[in-house]
Amino acid sequence: MTDKTSSISFLKDELPSDSRHSRQIARRQMIAEAVMTEGSMRIEDLTERFGISLMTAHRDVDELVSRGLFRKTRGIVTAAATSLIESSDVYRANRQASEKKMIAATAMQFVEPGQAIFLDDSTTVLQMASHLPAKVPLTAITNSLTLMNALKDMHDVTLLALGGQYYNWCNAFMGRMTINEINRLRADVAFISMSAVIDGAVFHQSPEIVDIKRAMFNSAAKRVLLMDHTKFERRALHSFAHLSEFDVVIVDEKTPADHLERMRNRNINVVVAKADKERA
Repeated sequence: MTDKTSSISFLKDELPSDSRHSRQIARRQMIAEAVMTEGSMRIEDLTERFGISLMTAHRDVDELVSRGLFRKTRGIVTAAATSLIESSDVYRANRQASEKKMIAATAMQFVEPGQAIFLDDSTTVLQMASHLPAKVPLTAITNSLTLMNALKDMHDVTLLALGGQYYNWCNAFMGRMTINEINRLRADVAFISMSAVIDGAVFHQSPEIVDIKRAMFNSAAKRVLLMDHTKFERRALHSFAHLSEFDVVIVDEKTPADHLERMRNRNINVVVAKADKERA
């Protein structure tokens, strides 16, 4: 998914023949696009923008919330992440897309044919999928349904799909069953991304996701962190690991120089993704 329109165009696939229902689906897509553009909106503002009643606005928003696209709290519908709530995978996929592609391309230098690799459910790690055919044969292990679909027909990639409880908002499987599966495996490399960097450590809003990533982290011989520059400006509640616990930290060129200097002064192995890496 490369833009807001394409990422939520699945709503159009549901257009029935009834014109009233067709208008309803079209309106919900416009609401989804508006909220993704703004990050968050008051439901009252949606009534004004789209000329609908408050009840209709709530009904439309509730449908989008049920799809895992948004959160609704106290009259506000939110697509953007907060320190307590992660945004949906659809919303995240449209943010810093070019930086994520560069970081993912750079991460491929740490993949070798014949390896088994953990790929988490992050939208940054997702960008690695298109590069994997260049490093086959590989065994890819993931809890991300999006990644499973991207890899399932890939020649010479053995896909180990981690099951468990499905979470709509991130399109991934999590929970005790998933962790138990991970704990029985030993991979060569774990590729992980997180929501925020605070005081030299990485954090995430979801304790369930922290548990999954921790299991992957502990079950891999090498740990590679993928973080675009915006993660250094965000906050999240649950601590995961210090940057120094990763073998490699990959960032993009927009990462402020003071952050790079601070990490290198702490002997953290920082790799800055360059634009030409995306085309490599």
